[in-house]
Amino acid sequence: MWVKSRGKEHVSPRFISRKWTLFLCLGSFCAGMFFANRMWAVPEFEEMITTAGEDEGLKLVSDDCNKENPKGVKLLSEDIFGEVSKTHRAIQTLDKTISNLEMELAAAKATQESILSGSPVSDDTEKTDSSKTRKYFMVIGINTAFSSRQRRDSIRATWMPQGEKRKKLEEEKGVIIRFVIGHGATMGGILDRAIEAEDKTHGDFLRLDHVEGYLELSAKTKTYFATAVKLWNAEYYFKVDDDVHVNIGTLGEILARHRKKPLVYIGCMKSGPVLSQRGVRYHEPEHWKFGDSGNKYFRHATGQIYGISKDLATYILLHQHVLHKYANEDVSLGSWFIGLDVHHIDDRRLCCGTPPDCEWKAQAGNICVASFDWTCSGICNSIARMREVHQRCHEDDNVLWNATAF
Repeated sequence: MWVKSRGKEHVSPRFISRKWTLFLCLGSFCAGMFFANRMWAVPEFEEMITTAGEDEGLKLVSDDCNKENPKGVKLLSEDIFGEVSKTHRAIQTLDKTISNLEMELAAAKATQESILSGSPVSDDTEKTDSSKTRKYFMVIGINTAFSSRQRRDSIRATWMPQGEKRKKLEEEKGVIIRFVIGHGATMGGILDRAIEAEDKTHGDFLRLDHVEGYLELSAKTKTYFATAVKLWNAEYYFKVDDDVHVNIGTLGEILARHRKKPLVYIGCMKSGPVLSQRGVRYHEPEHWKFGDSGNKYFRHATGQIYGISKDLATYILLHQHVLHKYANEDVSLGSWFIGLDVHHIDDRRLCCGTPPDCEWKAQAGNICVASFDWTCSGICNSIARMREVHQRCHEDDNVLWNATAF
């Protein structure tokens, strides 16, 4: 404030001008910012120094260790990974063992439930009760019909051992062979009685709780595998048509190479067209499930002969009531394994042609497992030609009886 005194103007000492006030405020603000930055910078700088010192210390220690044992770190890493790998393999083996035990327990429960419920049981049940702990190598089920007596006789006269030889095959090689058939629409009728009489003569049938019929082949296939795995504890289960020639020893040698693999599905894999036209052979009523017209099926084994390992047969046994059946039984079987971690083994020796094809291959040392004609889905006129095919394409007897792989 300005005042007058004795004619002179002067400034009162109690007041500061506005300019000085603004200058002091600005200066105080800048000083505060300067000191605040210093307060935060010091700890950060000290922390950086400490961290750098620790890193240098670790580096020195590491250098000292490397000087004494340059490969120490590498050896330690290899040891760790080695132990981890061993542990992983042990866990896998344990998981597989537990899985097998669970499936065997479930199969035993299913068999017990079947007996308690009064379901029909094959005569083979009583024969094998005393040897259920016996481990067999493979079961070969020959799919047959009531009208196929002559076909069965042609097989009995060629590649299927009879009498004592068949018993020897079961006891020494662990190979079970049976003709597989269900019953007629009227149980105990003339058709069933004819099979019972034939079975009394040869003792080579596996009777199923199944009504025979061409349109019921998928159901029969499912019932066969479920029944076979309950009766015999085998490594493999095969289905063969009754107009196909088979070399048992060569089949056993091939299977022995795959016995360490889980979930084996073996045959001649194909992917045929899905036939939507009504009235044609192999018509697929549910063709729409496989996409638009002209699509093909997924890969599956051709129906003349195929096999699966015990774990897959047990899978069919446990889930048979929910496994879907398509019109073609080979397609049905393949569909049951979609989504499972299955080893699909495509071996063309399971689908050789009849002579001269199988004969040339045998002369070259590449013996066929199965021989048939694609045009007939089996050996054309097999009743008359089975003996000829056997004579020209069969394996040496020593392949079977001297085999040590199974």
